Parts: sequence; structure tokens; C-alpha cells
Amino acid sequence: MHFLYNIITYFASFILKIIAVFSLKIKLFVNGRREVFTHLSKNISATDQCIWFHAASLGEYEQGLPIIEEFKSKLPNHKIVLTFFSPSGYEVRKNTKAADIVVYLPLDTPTNARKFVALVRPEKAFFIKYEFWPNYLNELYKKQIPTYLISGIFREKQMFYKWYGGFYRDALKTFHHFFVQNSSSKDLLLKLNKTNVTVSGDTRFDRVASILEKDNSLDFIENFKNNKLTIVIGSSWPKDEELLINFINNTSYQIKFIIAPHNIKATQIETLKNSISKKTVLFSDFESNSSIPLENYDVFIINTIGILTKIYSYANIAYVGGGFGNPGVHNILEPATFGIPIVIGPNYSHFAEAIALTNMGGCIAISNQKELNETFSNLISNEDIRYEKGHICSTFVQMNKNATQIILNEVL
Repeated sequence: MHFLYNIITYFASFILKIIAVFSLKIKLFVNGRREVFTHLSKNISATDQCIWFHAASLGEYEQGLPIIEEFKSKLPNHKIVLTFFSPSGYEVRKNTKAADIVVYLPLDTPTNARKFVALVRPEKAFFIKYEFWPNYLNELYKKQIPTYLISGIFREKQMFYKWYGGFYRDALKTFHHFFVQNSSSKDLLLKLNKTNVTVSGDTRFDRVASILEKDNSLDFIENFKNNKLTIVIGSSWPKDEELLINFINNTSYQIKFIIAPHNIKATQIETLKNSISKKTVLFSDFESNSSIPLENYDVFIINTIGILTKIYSYANIAYVGGGFGNPGVHNILEPATFGIPIVIGPNYSHFAEAIALTNMGGCIAISNQKELNETFSNLISNEDIRYEKGHICSTFVQMNKNATQIILNEVL
């Protein structure tokens, strides 16, 4: 099976180079890996002590960030090496100050694994949530490097629990310790005779809880809001926007809307703007002309990245997109930490926090235009309901934090 896995990996590498000619994302995926070993050689000396964190993409990075920051603080003389598998993580966070070196993870071949581990020589290695790369894990195991999974999630549908999953089950033997999000994940690992497991919870709660301690002020958002009730729409997709735009165009409520779409390509932003009948301004317009009187606009489209979290602090109601597609809704914990009610689409079954908050009543799932209209109208017109649901959200975040400390007690 190991031999077959390696053949498939080498074949995938060849195919991806062909696809890269036609796909910008795959081109970034392929080209970004070409200079990884050169970059590591230049930036890691023989005397450097390194800690390695690997995240598949942006979401996993956010989960690992509290641990990364603690290592950075407590071991200032060590170098933090951060790797990403996906361009959607690397391209957004390649300049993060949380790590000393940020690179793509080369594909999981035996040669790449040996070369990478030999160059980085990590004292410890951390894989975040889902990432299981057998060749890298085996190489770390051979070198007796303590390897941890943090914020792990295990489900019965995963490869480990299939009759043909022996190869992946073997890869689990390489982990020094598993830190998982919930008891069901621990139970599934126990079925595989893995007793080196701690239910630590989800480190994302620590990250979003810490947001409250930061300066989240944005003067231009304050000016746009102009003391009016504001709905912030984060990470929206076209299927979300169909319903949202219909509400925006037809509502008689005198409120403000801020839309931060998932995709900020110019053509899609222009289409979005043209579909809105109310007075609308783009962030890029304001950026090029800061004298624009934002308070005179009804809708503010944020066609940039990196400020949505702060914008949520100005929301009275949040809509988080992605729930009309697969795999489902985006991060609801960022608005939750600010104590505001959250509305999402129907596809959230893969996200424990969305299930929990929906069951508790802080988050409301809608499936169609009628449900969205009724939900928004109810929240807009009833301040007590907004407060009640918002309080559920903020309490939920505060009650679930401290996963970071549980992990640090074991690994530091």
C-alpha cells in the first residue's frame, strides 16, 4: 500500500504541473513549491532550533495560531517554521509575524520528507486538525521527533476506519500525542487502541476570545455605521447573496449593510454592486478617495481581506456565508465572540460550533428567502431577542476557551 501511495503521489505531481497551465490556483500550488528547499537552506543554519507547525489552509492556521504564538513567546530563541498545503492559506498568511519561516509543504514523497526534515530538524512537530502525511510522519518518527496533532477531529467515515485503511492507521502510530476537540474523537481513537489522547477542545475559541483584548476600531466603519443598526455579511457566496440582495433591495428598515464577500475578484464585486439598488460604495473606492461621505451610503462592500474580524465588532446582526454550498458555513466564532446573533445557511452539519450554537439558539439557520426575511425582520425589530441570542454566542465562546493551556501543559 505504501508503494502504491507513493506512485499516486508522484503521478499527482506530474498531473498538477499540466493543470497549472490552465488554473491560477494550481499554478500557485505548483510554483510555490519550487524554491522551498532553497528557501529553507538559506534561512535555517546548523545551530538553529526549530519548531514546525503544519496547516492545510487558512482555517487550520487560525486553529494553530494560539499555540504558535505561545511558542513564539516562551521560546524566543527558536525559529517557528510554518507550512501550508493550500494556496488559500499560504497566499494570505505568507507574511505573518507569528512564524519566522513560512513555506508550502512539498508533496508527500519519501525524498521530500527526508530532505525537509533534514533541513528543518524540528525539535517538535505539530499537525493541525486533519493533516496526515504518511511519509512526513514516518520520517519524523524515524528521527524520534515528538509529533502532535492539535484540535484533531475524527469521524467514522475517515480512511482510518475503513477495511482498506491499514496504511493510514499505521501513520497514526507516529504521533506522540493527540489533542482532540471532543469526546467522540477520543472514543474513535480508543477503538484503534490509541490511548495517548486528550480532549482539549478547539483552540479557535482561545483565538477568538483573545480578539476582544485587541483594538478592533476602524474609523471608516464607525463613520459608515453612523449609529444605525448594522448587519454585517461575512464570507458570502453567490447563493447567499441571491437571498441577501433581495432582502436589501426590498426592506423598508432604515439600516446599514456591510458585505465582505468570500471572493473579491473585480468582476464578481462589480456584479454584486450592480445588483444592489440601494446606495452602495466599495472599499476600494473609499481607499482611493477617503473624502467620500460614507455615512450617506446604505451598503458598504469590503473588497479587500484582513479586516472582517474587526468589522464584526460593529455588527448588530451577522450573516456568515457558505451555508448554501459545500462543505458549508464559514467561521461563525469570530462574530460570536462579539456577542451578536448569527444567521447562516442550511449546510452546517460538519461544524460542531455551528451545530451547538444553533441548538442553543444563538445562531439561526435559514433555508430560503422567506426564512431569511422573517429572521432578519425579527432580529431587527426586537432588541431583546438580539441581546439574548448575542449573549448566548459570547458565553459559548468564553465557556469553551482554554484548549491552548491544556496543550501547552503537555508539550512545553
